[in-house]
Amino acid sequence: MKIDLHIHSKDCSDGKMTLSEIFKEAHHRGIKVISITDHDSIECQETARALADRYDIQYITGVELSISFSHPRYRNSKPKPLDMLGYEYDIHNLPLRQKLEEMREYRRKRAEQILEKINQELLKGNLEAFTNKDLEAIEETVDGAFGRPHIADYMVKKGIVSNKQAAFDRYLVKCNVPKMPVSLEEASNLIRGAGGKLVHAHPSDPNGTSLVALTRSLEEQHQIIRETMLPYLDGVECWHTRHNAETRAAYLEFARQEGLIVTGGSDCHQQPVIMGTIDIPSYVAEQFGL
Repeated sequence: MKIDLHIHSKDCSDGKMTLSEIFKEAHHRGIKVISITDHDSIECQETARALADRYDIQYITGVELSISFSHPRYRNSKPKPLDMLGYEYDIHNLPLRQKLEEMREYRRKRAEQILEKINQELLKGNLEAFTNKDLEAIEETVDGAFGRPHIADYMVKKGIVSNKQAAFDRYLVKCNVPKMPVSLEEASNLIRGAGGKLVHAHPSDPNGTSLVALTRSLEEQHQIIRETMLPYLDGVECWHTRHNAETRAAYLEFARQEGLIVTGGSDCHQQPVIMGTIDIPSYVAEQFGL
């Protein structure tokens, strides 16, 4: 049975395919259990459930939340972003919806601040600065949560950079502005308060938002979770595109020791289309009563 519990859509996040396209492709690939986990957005969940029913795919409500996390022993206690996955929550829960709306509004303000910083860099290179019309043009491309990938795409379209990675390397990393500081405790209260489960996303992703920003040692990562995160977590994402066999095995054993559920997914943004390519055992779905 193919399972993928970490997929992003164009409709509500930074994926490249619409929900309709995702579910059509998932059906074609024989995926039987799926979750759309858009960034800080649950606006597409009702549509996702309807599409899952149409294609006879079992569905688990999902969302990926960005949190701010620090630890006194690492990086001088400087906060670092981490990602958390929420599953099985009530999509109509008012506190959760209100918080996500607040985060969406903050994202636009953050985008304005990022563009201001980029303008300083553009002017140094005698390039034309972005205007409010540019911001509006970028917003028109945003179906879900406004983020740096949308700015990167626009910079490619304008010919400022040759590709999306160059936009990040030359501008977006240097000109970043922190996301709204949501704590692990707040994220946990939101998801659990809506009847769901909170799962640590890709905890040891070497190229992404993960505990690797604090330490590459798997043992130290586990100790960090034990010391400061366990009361707020229900599970960990063990299967992930950028988790190797050693990492996956270490987190499976850690989850067993600590009584956590285990999940997995491709984290597919359709660049390329990798949904359903990770071998995730059926007992992952069984943890959700499927």
